[in-house]
Formats: sequence, C-alpha cells, structure tokens
Amino acid sequence: MLGREGLLQILEKALSWSSADQTQVSLGIGQSSLTRFANNVIHQNVSQKNASLTVKAVVGKKIGCVTTNLLDDASVKAAVGHAVQFAHNSAENADFVSLPGPAPAKDVDAYDAQTAEYSPEDRARDVGGMIGEAKRVDAVAAGQLSTAFDETGVANSLGLRAYEPSSKAGLTAVMTTDTGYGYADRVAGRISDFNPMEAAVEAATTSVKSRNPEAIEPGEYDVVLMPYAVAEFLEFMAWLGFGALAVQEGRSFMCGKLGEKIVGQNINIWDDGLDPAGMPRAFDAEGVPTQRVDLINNGVAVGPVYDSYTAGKEGRESTGHCVSVVGTYGPMAANMFMRPGDCSVQEMIADTKRGVLVTRFHYTNVIHPLQVLITGMTRDGTFLIENGEIVKPLMNMRFTDSVLERLSNVDMISKETVRQSWCVAPAIKARGFKFTGVTEF
Repeated sequence: MLGREGLLQILEKALSWSSADQTQVSLGIGQSSLTRFANNVIHQNVSQKNASLTVKAVVGKKIGCVTTNLLDDASVKAAVGHAVQFAHNSAENADFVSLPGPAPAKDVDAYDAQTAEYSPEDRARDVGGMIGEAKRVDAVAAGQLSTAFDETGVANSLGLRAYEPSSKAGLTAVMTTDTGYGYADRVAGRISDFNPMEAAVEAATTSVKSRNPEAIEPGEYDVVLMPYAVAEFLEFMAWLGFGALAVQEGRSFMCGKLGEKIVGQNINIWDDGLDPAGMPRAFDAEGVPTQRVDLINNGVAVGPVYDSYTAGKEGRESTGHCVSVVGTYGPMAANMFMRPGDCSVQEMIADTKRGVLVTRFHYTNVIHPLQVLITGMTRDGTFLIENGEIVKPLMNMRFTDSVLERLSNVDMISKETVRQSWCVAPAIKARGFKFTGVTEF
C-alpha cells in the first residue's frame, strides 16, 4: 500500500508531464488472492499483484486514453505522451463538455485489514470446513474463496483529487449429490461479514433436497424467485437501461417513459454507493463522489445514473456513476438496492397454490433490451410448490420472460435480502413466469 500521499504523488507527476488542455490520471494498485476447490479437494491457490494507471488526455474536444501497469517515471511519462498524441489524432467528440471539477467525497469505510491480510492458510481452513459439510451429506463440493484489496486514486488538471483504499471477499459453493445440486455465494467488503459454513450448509441442504428431479410441462407458473435470481433481474436492468448513455441512445427501457409507471407499484429500486449494506465506494472512476439515485419509485421510472460525459450532454451534474475512464458502456448503477417487503420466503411458499421455486438462473442472455426480455435456465435448486408446500424437485427449465412484466406482477417481497456484487436483492413471489422448455437434469 502506497498510501494517499504516495499514490497521489505518482498522479501529480503524470499531470505535470501533460500538455493537453485537460488531463485525468487514475491509478489502482492491489492484490487479489483465490483458493479454488473441486471434488472435495483444494486444487489451486493463486495470488496476483498488479497496477493499472490510465491517462485521459483532452485536446479541444478530442480525447485520447492510454493504460499501463508500469509505474516508473519513464513509463508513466511515455503513457502521458501517447495519450496526448492519441488525442491530437482522434476525431472530435462534439458532445464532450469537460472533465469533472473537484467536489468533496464522503468518507466510506471500505477497507478491512483482516480481509487484506487473509492468508492461504486462512482460506484453506475455511474451505476445509465447507468440504467437511459436503462430505457430511455425501456431496461433492466445488467453488472458490477469494480475498482482495486495492487503493485507488484519481486526479485531474481541474483540481480534483480523490483517494480510497478498499477490500473485498467473495465465496461461491456448488454441491452435488448424485442427481441433486445446490448453490450459495457470498460477497462483502470484509471477510468477517459472512460465514463460509453457513454458505456450505445452504448449498449442501439444497443439493440433498433436489435429488431425483422430475419434469413438468412448460408453461406459465407462479414463481418464488430467490434473491440470487432477483439479483440477476436487477443486473440486466442496470446493463440495459439504468444508465444515461442507454437512455440518450434510445436503447433503454426508460426511453419515453420517465415519470411513468413501468413496473408494479410495490417495486422500489435505487442505487447508493455510500450504503454500507452494499459494496460502498466513496467516488467513481472519474473521482466524482457517489450519491443515492432513485431509479424506480413505487413502480415509476424516475431517471438514470450519470457520469460527467452523459451529464454534460444534458447540462446536468454527474451522479458519480462512471465505471470506466474510457466510458465505452457509459455510467452504471453498480450498487443497487431493491426495497424489501415484510414476509418470509416460507410465507411466500405457503401462499402459493401451484408454482415453481427458482434458486438461481444460469446462462441468461438478452432477447429484446427495450422490453428487458431475457432467456436462460434455472439451476441448482428448482422445486414444485403445491398447496403451500414444496412437494418435489424439478428438472431445470428454460425460461423466456420480460423482467418488466414480471416485476409488474409481484404479489410478495421478502424481508430477507442477499448482497451480491452489484446489488442487494430480496426474494419475490410473482405471477405468470414463462417457462418454455425442460432439460434432462
């Protein structure tokens, strides 16, 4: 860890070497470590240290970007020179207004020393416990446990300076018992925020319950979607329409519908990079402070998130949602929350006369972005519900359905939520989910 002073010193040097009209330099330095297991055995332990310095040079309305992981003076100076050269040789971007100016960011406690210092032995101990749970139920376990930390700094020629250290821990567990499959994952800013054994028990229990699945006819069913599945809904909404660039280019489901009802009145979705319940960050890739943005309020489309480029096109201020200096994908809602309800998953099941419980989705792809129409498969725990009880496991099914349509037909929302990398999501009970095919497993 270079610390604030050491990291910003590199950025200051880079800025001093630029002859562009405006220049932004960002630097991320960190280490990520991973312990992977399969067939109830740890088979890989890796650790990587790296750096990424990106220079964005602006000459008039021409922009050039260069990225390097070499931080010696000569390499940084060369990167700056190349960025300026690329800017001179680029076509003008008529929509570009300016890099963002300085603004104070709120302090966010995003770094945890225990997570940063977690050793291979620590991870092996945790994984060993998970494998032990698999063996207890005659299951075979696979997955990974990872820990990482980094420090990020952004500086530009308009006086913006930002620095933040952060850490992250993640876990994925898949359990197999003959014909049964179970899944669990966890993500947090600190390793102590989740218990690997709880995840192992979750995956193992589902794998036992899902043995010997049977097929049912495809069709429309009421569904209880667990938080893993709902989180995938939210992530597709983020990719396809919660960003201002998608709205400005006419490819967002929000186009022409701002201020209108697009999903059920009981649906509220917002993005808040400062909420410690998610994966908080104090500022975005441009160094702009993050803030809460309401995306859908009581079913009504409120508006998208912005970076400085998309905000400049509309004479607005950035909301702090730039995810890439290059800006290919535009701003993203990457710390989303869906408002929980007041019931439990068990109450959802009890309220279902005939339906399907879906643990998660797999291999999901977009068919129609404006409708948020997606297709994919169920996976790792699909069950038939009859008369308020789970009666048997089901073979996985293909679905083709609109996220907007399904969120317009939600009857119940759980009070429990699960944190994922992009969002915090509850479970939902929804009507009329469209299953279009059945697999053989």
